[in-house]
Amino acid sequence: MSAFPLHLMRHGAPQLAGRLLGHLDAPPEAEGIALCVERARGLDFARVVTSDLSRARVPGAIIAAERGVGHAVDSRWRELHFGRWEGADPATLPSGDLARFWDDPNGFPPPEGESWADLCGRIRAGLGDLGDPVLVICHAGAMRAALAVLCGFDVRQGWAVDLPYGAVLSLRVWPGERGSDGASAQITGLTP
Repeated sequence: MSAFPLHLMRHGAPQLAGRLLGHLDAPPEAEGIALCVERARGLDFARVVTSDLSRARVPGAIIAAERGVGHAVDSRWRELHFGRWEGADPATLPSGDLARFWDDPNGFPPPEGESWADLCGRIRAGLGDLGDPVLVICHAGAMRAALAVLCGFDVRQGWAVDLPYGAVLSLRVWPGERGSDGASAQITGLTP
């Protein structure tokens, strides 16, 4: 299979912005939807794939309808599950626990939450179903996991990529050329 463009877009601002939303389905704000629709207009893609959470799904459906392309909903593109931290304001969490998580999200996942390796496994599986020019509207954690899977980024490198609401990370993906990961990619653009 030949290389294809992959555009990863972080959803726009949701209600409860700034909290650890994870798998909580916080609805998108109108301006967040508008930002995603505007950012998509300059991208080349043949279909839209979104997380099943409304903050990604709603703008994805609008973008797909506007462009006249298919829209698939895939729960594998959800954010990291924050367990007991779901919905929390990070400032209210024990600082030591939060610091250990940011330093090593695989070794110190959120209490009753998902590990970094599990998130990367979900994203790896989701990437395996792509193969044409595609726009994936998802979450910052999912985008960073894609960088880990496709480009070999470690956790610190992933955290160093600024992905505000509506950010678009564009990659050129070569399927099946990266050993056990099954693909490799090159970053071709980042619109914060």
